Amino acid sequence: MATFLLIIHIIVCFLLIFVVLIQSGKGAELGAAFGGSSQTLFGSRGAATFLNKMTTIAAVVFMVTSLLLAVVTAKSGSVVKNVPVTEEKKSIPATSGPVKSGDVQPVQPPQQQVPKSPQQSPTK
Repeated sequence: MATFLLIIHIIVCFLLIFVVLIQSGKGAELGAAFGGSSQTLFGSRGAATFLNKMTTIAAVVFMVTSLLLAVVTAKSGSVVKNVPVTEEKKSIPATSGPVKSGDVQPVQPPQQQVPKSPQQSPTK
């Protein structure tokens, strides 16, 4: 259902953009009004043309499909709740607070053992 609505929504979206872009603008009448034209300031209001009716219909269908898509996707639930948890939890030892300087002992390099010579050994 959601896929069908999404396809209709995208088609109507492109249709609405196309219909709006091919219509003639009303800016020419406004610019001509300051030049002394006899037309009204925002253009004459005549009968609605075919493109005006198509724009209205496409806008209404676009709004309806937007609302329906919102309702349908809200009923399906959250995507976050559907994610399976597959990670293993590893236990990390908890620390009781910051490490104090007295608790840390410096690392000492290993001492080399010097072989004892017979002259240094005590005699009995």
